[in-house]
Amino acid sequence: MDIKLINIGFGNVVSANRVVAIVSPESAPIKRIIQDARDRFQLIDATYGRRTRAVVIMDSGHVVLSAVQPDTMSHRIVEED
Repeated sequence: MDIKLINIGFGNVVSANRVVAIVSPESAPIKRIIQDARDRFQLIDATYGRRTRAVVIMDSGHVVLSAVQPDTMSHRIVEED
């Protein structure tokens, strides 16, 4: 099994094999997911103080915030394959 990493911005990477979804943070259900992850201490903020543009949901229950657009991240996953 190859480990594929995806750049989520500012030199941070996550395992592409463990990504369940990459979504936009604007909707109320996604904001609830972010708050629930924060309450469970499973939120990883990789925005470096910038605006959150994508929310990466991992299979472990962790939620990663990124300043990179969801479209950009999905293209990075597809280009690796």
